[in-house]
Amino acid sequence: MGDSALSFAKIALPPERPGKTAPADILAARAGMTRAAACGREGAPVPVEERLQGVRVLRFRPPGAVTATVLHLHGGGFRLGCPEYVARFAAALAERCKIEVVCPAYRLAPEHPYPAALNDARAVLRVLAAAAAAPLILCGDSAGGGLAAGLALLATAEDIAVAGLVLLSAWLDLTVTAASYSLNAATDPLFSGESARSAAELYLQGESARDPLASPLFAPVRGFPPTFISVGSGEVLADDSSGFHAALRAAAVPSELMVVAGMNHIAVVRDASAPGAAETFAAVGRFIDQRVKRPPRRP
Repeated sequence: MGDSALSFAKIALPPERPGKTAPADILAARAGMTRAAACGREGAPVPVEERLQGVRVLRFRPPGAVTATVLHLHGGGFRLGCPEYVARFAAALAERCKIEVVCPAYRLAPEHPYPAALNDARAVLRVLAAAAAAPLILCGDSAGGGLAAGLALLATAEDIAVAGLVLLSAWLDLTVTAASYSLNAATDPLFSGESARSAAELYLQGESARDPLASPLFAPVRGFPPTFISVGSGEVLADDSSGFHAALRAAAVPSELMVVAGMNHIAVVRDASAPGAAETFAAVGRFIDQRVKRPPRRP
């Protein structure tokens, strides 16, 4: 759980260091995800591609003025994924909420171990915060949820204003010791304790799995922004979500936990028609409306 006794003054990222060469299976998986993302973008709105502090990002904007900016960090176990893979979700969220959604292509492990990805996310956050004329909300799915929560910790320590935090099937504890890894092993076809341990090792490469910026479940969360958390009841990461929600509530941070029966890992990002995806998307939209003080939408 979050340790409120841990001082923000002690929150600091370790120095970056050389990584390892990515094995062939990871390179093949990345190529497959890139092909799938390209197919999935057919007919979707075309984002603006640019670089912020050297980090490639995709910006999704609906027509007209926007009322907030969401910084969304994609999942993939820190070693896979790209912003194109979440393009349909980002575009739909931008249109639904009349907001801008910015998706960075942060560096991946094992070539770039912790804290490279979080450094990239922080660089983008600082640019967005400096230019922000509207509320800034952090969002992430799976490992990207862990990055988003770690980024919220950095933002809190650095006094960067963040209006909200959205965590979708977030991976928040890299010790991989939660009971839900065994309890939900048979009901989670997309993630497992074995894959989590392998991904954590490639990402951390010797750094502690209890570092609060790598595993925000161990972070001091007092002062965090209001948070929305969504997870499937049968996911191996269910305990990460419930534990983080409990830590936030104990620290008097407004937190909503939505546990959806029958919903698979990051369904809302992968497939809008998947069980639980529509109700999660609607709840995320309502949360963003609340954070930008927008009147409720009519049914």
